[in-house]
Amino acid sequence: MLTRILDALRRLFDPSTAAGAAGASSPERPASAEGAGAPADSQGANTMSKITSIADVRRHFLNNKEPIYFISATNFNLLGIGDWVGNFRHINYIDCFDGRQKNVFVPKEKFPRDFESIEDINNYLLEHKEVIDFVKSRGGTGVATFLMFDEHTEEVCEQLGLKIAFPPAALRSRMDNKIETVRIGNKAGVPSVPNVLAKVGSYEELLEVSRDLGTDLVVQTAFGDSGHTTFFIANEDDYYKHAEEIEAEPEVKIMKRINCRGSAIEACATRCGTVVGPLMTELVGFKSLTPYKGGWCGNEMFAGAFTQEVRDKARDYTFKFGEALRDEGYRGYFELDFLIDMDTHEVYLGELNPRVTGASSLTNVAAFAHSDVPLFLFHLLEFSDLDFDLDIDEINERWSHPDSVDSWSQLVIKHTEESVDLLTQAPQSGVWKMAQDGSIGYDHYDSHPHAAESEDEAFFLRISGEGDFRYEGADLGILITRGRLMDDDFQLTERAKAWIDGIRDQFAGQPLQDPVVEAVAVSHAVGGANFKIL
Repeated sequence: MLTRILDALRRLFDPSTAAGAAGASSPERPASAEGAGAPADSQGANTMSKITSIADVRRHFLNNKEPIYFISATNFNLLGIGDWVGNFRHINYIDCFDGRQKNVFVPKEKFPRDFESIEDINNYLLEHKEVIDFVKSRGGTGVATFLMFDEHTEEVCEQLGLKIAFPPAALRSRMDNKIETVRIGNKAGVPSVPNVLAKVGSYEELLEVSRDLGTDLVVQTAFGDSGHTTFFIANEDDYYKHAEEIEAEPEVKIMKRINCRGSAIEACATRCGTVVGPLMTELVGFKSLTPYKGGWCGNEMFAGAFTQEVRDKARDYTFKFGEALRDEGYRGYFELDFLIDMDTHEVYLGELNPRVTGASSLTNVAAFAHSDVPLFLFHLLEFSDLDFDLDIDEINERWSHPDSVDSWSQLVIKHTEESVDLLTQAPQSGVWKMAQDGSIGYDHYDSHPHAAESEDEAFFLRISGEGDFRYEGADLGILITRGRLMDDDFQLTERAKAWIDGIRDQFAGQPLQDPVVEAVAVSHAVGGANFKIL
């Protein structure tokens, strides 16, 4: 038995800047993005005069000749973008499609490596010989996009001749700070839940600095996934469960606890203004999906989830925040979490994610995206050398209309039990179908959520596969389907529960008997250190 486990472990590791054209007030382009999506050379690649319409944007990217890569653990965040962008490829660590998806490249040889972050995974990929050879085989230059990256990523990309289509890592890191988000929001007129920002050294200090907020509190550290770095504290026992993490921080955000619903909205800050997507409901902390209280576990896109007043306010706040980000020097894709107070209907800023996110998979497949272009194409356009002048107000007005928002939902399914085993069976990625009795079965292979044509079908993207280790918090897969998966009380519907149970039943594992092997397995598994990979 131990030999088989060790064998499994071995297998596991086995156009010119637009500032000049738009005027002196336009933000400067970071050097890392210079040349991305450049106009054509003499061979006829990427030729286009000034872009002034959505049709121009479509045509440019469909005819794109310069290689563009999304480098990440999986291709989940930008599902379907390759349908819109010529020469778009995913470079991933995890093969969700068993080699069947032609625009996904996964190196065959895996080396033993302890990953501590998604940045580590991306740097590993960029320094992998197979990846380097793949990039060289496609011309040796191109544009790199990421979920996460750091300064080392920037250095490696420069060596490879890849231009990063994002603001510099140092700026992204500053924007990613939850404390900084509050300050930017205050400056832009986007309110946060009543809070104080302070250094905390004891429970008594916590009560002292937050005396105007009551005793039922929520504490957040500056960085990290909210599922791991948001602490609900109603008494001293709650505090001491997280005291070490709280007291290690130079400053934490302490909020009054409110009766709220989580929501998310994605946007893109461009030189012409901020393009704003629809408000989505967030699924948070459902025990059937995640072991983490406060942990994100999905989204629901549904025009009627909140009142028109709430939707309008969230969109207005997002636009204001995007303009504030431009003042800070940040441009491109971002996502804001809003907390909707269900008692007062106030809309509060939760946090900023200066990147594509787990919600991007829905934002970029919705009706408004397919009637115009996906939001991510505005990001690529912003980091191109193309001269463009788009009517952002017109786009935002069109995207705000309820008829532009069709209904989609996604569930991020994690292993929720306190156990570790070796997966001996896992479901295929593709379209699954639900029978009238609630049972599910595999229907056919596809790589795009739109292949699910009704609420009886769902697109499933497998993350953990046969031969991987299943441990508490491990991402098993993502299920995307049309329609709602929560009711009006924001609880999972019976259909949602049937999909969750049906997918879980497709996994089977072999228990590990040796605690030492269990510890080694988790420490070497992707995400074993409890960092977000999606």
